[in-house]
Amino acid sequence: MSGVQESIGRPAARKTRRPARPAQTTKKGTPAPGEADAIAKSPNTKVKTFVLDTSVLLHNPAALFVFEDNNIVIPFAVLEEIDKFKGVSNDVGRNARQCVRYLDRLRESGRLTDGVPLVEAYPETTRRGDNRPNTPPSGSLRIDATQHKRPDAINIDTADNRIIASAWVLHEKGENVVFISKDINARIKSDALGIAAEDFENQKVDIDTLYTGYRTLTVDSDVIDRLYAEKMLAITELEASLPPTENGDSNGRLHGIAPNEFLLIVDAGDDSHTGLARRLADTEHVIPVSSPRRPVFGIMARNVQQTMALDLLLDDEVRLITMIGSAGTGKTLLAVAAGMTKVFNDEAYEKLLVARPIMPMGRDIGYLPGDKDEKLISWMQPIFDNLSYLLSTRGHPMQAPDSHTTEQRINRLIGDGRLVLEPLTYIRGRSIPHQFMIVDEAQNLSPHEVKTIVSRVGEGTKIVLTGDIEQIDNPYLDGSSNGLSYLVERMKDSGLVGHVTLQKSERSNLASLATDLL
Repeated sequence: MSGVQESIGRPAARKTRRPARPAQTTKKGTPAPGEADAIAKSPNTKVKTFVLDTSVLLHNPAALFVFEDNNIVIPFAVLEEIDKFKGVSNDVGRNARQCVRYLDRLRESGRLTDGVPLVEAYPETTRRGDNRPNTPPSGSLRIDATQHKRPDAINIDTADNRIIASAWVLHEKGENVVFISKDINARIKSDALGIAAEDFENQKVDIDTLYTGYRTLTVDSDVIDRLYAEKMLAITELEASLPPTENGDSNGRLHGIAPNEFLLIVDAGDDSHTGLARRLADTEHVIPVSSPRRPVFGIMARNVQQTMALDLLLDDEVRLITMIGSAGTGKTLLAVAAGMTKVFNDEAYEKLLVARPIMPMGRDIGYLPGDKDEKLISWMQPIFDNLSYLLSTRGHPMQAPDSHTTEQRINRLIGDGRLVLEPLTYIRGRSIPHQFMIVDEAQNLSPHEVKTIVSRVGEGTKIVLTGDIEQIDNPYLDGSSNGLSYLVERMKDSGLVGHVTLQKSERSNLASLATDLL
């Protein structure tokens, strides 16, 4: 029996990975518990001196505690820059204030200019997911308040040059200095002066090996037939087709298969005979997957990845879904269609909540006229486009003659409180129960912002995050450090979570061509 007839190739070949540079390392050469993602092993056993740039502390103030038994130096110019941000009412301001609190706690144990042990300011408890090691670091922290003479190359008096000068002086003294910055240009300038410079590796993922949510397996013909005949198949029956796992199974994986991971199984003797299966949460079985028999609010899957996405979106047991894909792959449209079906037709949730970060592409046009709702229309226009498409007169029961125009139908849903469109600006402190929540353009969120959003989810709520990690408008994030990529990697082994990377653009032939060639 043939399952999904449309054949799928493996994910498009990625660029060749560059040789990895040593990340933030430790004297012992062994990561502390819970710190393996941030600190790599190094054959160099000499204690290092890490000079931290402002961008690192504004990205994650807990960076003070991830360097184990090495020493940290913070140039005085960094404190001046942090002081400029501490009053800002956003995530950067919050990080600036938290960093100041850590430094103030360290100040209680001695003069910061003389150096104090980091263990004195280490929190008594470590919260899961905050990316601090489970054991306190044994290194020290010192603030460099000296105005150093700068080399001619950085003689211009700027904050960046004063920060780099601190690292340069220590380097000239023979210390094993590493300059840590998320500012690419600052790293380039440091490298040009002979100083080892690295990005802050904590909370970053390897974009070249980012989890796609599915894999392709070649099996015998009878395996596919049994999958659809018995409606379930033990993972052990696929063991011969699975690659060996390096260190055994852990974190919810079984034979290397993550919970809710999809398997496109292809007949070894006939590549047109295929099937699609998904590991059922934390069980030891896979179940067959097929496209919904009826349109989902007028939408049918056009390729196998969209079939995967709809399978997760319509499964109420999967509470968190992430979807990554380039422009036109249908991420937002599928999420909105599934949400409207679940809320308006099935009444499985009380509301459909759609949110987007306020992040313009290119230069901001400035303040917008009107009240909050009128300002919001400009930011939420992509969502209105999808709603208009789904609510247009295309044969769905909700498109009855008395519904009048598409705009009137949307306004009716908003007026009834069943459809809520809002920015993410005011989500902190909220609790969101019994709702189908969609966070669009999530690639523009930091890991901390994503954590804040997901932790707002109340009982009975399903949350979907969509985005294109190749189109990031936030100047402080990239494909490896954005919150969406981070969430995919950190949550992939939970039975409540599902992920799909959409590959094919279905918006139009021109959109597909632009995606491929531009």
